Order: sequence, then C-alpha cells, then structure tokens
Amino acid sequence: MIIRPIRIEDAEDVHRMRVMPGVMENILGMASERVSDAEAFIRGLSPNDHVLTAEVDGTVVGIVGLHVSARARERHTAWIGMNVHASHQGKGIGKALMEAILDIADNWLKLKRVELGVFTDNEPAIALYKKMGFTVEGTKKYSAARNGVHADEYLMARYGE
Repeated sequence: MIIRPIRIEDAEDVHRMRVMPGVMENILGMASERVSDAEAFIRGLSPNDHVLTAEVDGTVVGIVGLHVSARARERHTAWIGMNVHASHQGKGIGKALMEAILDIADNWLKLKRVELGVFTDNEPAIALYKKMGFTVEGTKKYSAARNGVHADEYLMARYGE
C-alpha cells in the first residue's frame, strides 16, 4: 500500500468508491454522481485542503481529506472526511490514512481541533476514530437521508496540544 497525495488521474477510482455499496451509504455520496464530479473536487482543492489516497496495485482504495478552515479565527481547526473501498475495509487502510493525515494536522499544521461526522451505526469507523483520539461531542439528529430514512450522526473531535 502506498499513501500519497491525490492526483487528477485518481478521479475514476474515487468516483467508483463513492458510489459503491458498502461505501455510499456511510458517506454523503449519491448514486447519481459522475466521474466529472470527482474531477471537479480534485481540481477545486485549495491550499487549505490536504487530501491523501491509499493505492494498492495501482488502484486507489482509500481517500482521506483534511480541510482547514479558511476563516481567520478558525485557522486552528479542520474537518476530516474519509472512505475506503468496500473490499478493502478492515485491512488497516483507514488506520494508515488517518495516521498520515493526523501527522499533517499535528506536526505540520499544528491544528488545535480536528473534527468529523460519522453515522451512529457505523461501529467500525467509530472504533477507529476513538483509537485515534476522537471523542463524541454530540449527536446530530436526522443528519442525512440514507436508505429511505433520516440517519443520526455523531460529531466527533480530537484536540491538539
């Protein structure tokens, strides 16, 4: 596995992950997304966006993004989004991506607060985030439509020095 910055050539792999069963229902993806949406996301990244991929055998099988607030008084904060290919979940890819992105947050950006959202029934992700030092700060009721119902989301955060 190689952890590296995202490239425009990754758009098709990223798109495939976002719309696949086992991933889409746990992120805010939609079955109607197009490859051009992934391309636009990659092209639109700013200096405040730090996005890494996990590549296995030439294919992107995981992605994590650290998005630093552009607001002057919130420059010490960022939020994380991550997903891992359904057939590669439970193999340490999410952990490796989180370790790499938190290294950037802690040692290069010196962020004080990193936050994320996770559906309350996504137990494997919640366990990983807790191992990485995140704590549940609250529950966002009816956060997003998912599989025909409105699902709740935990708001989690970890704090730097």
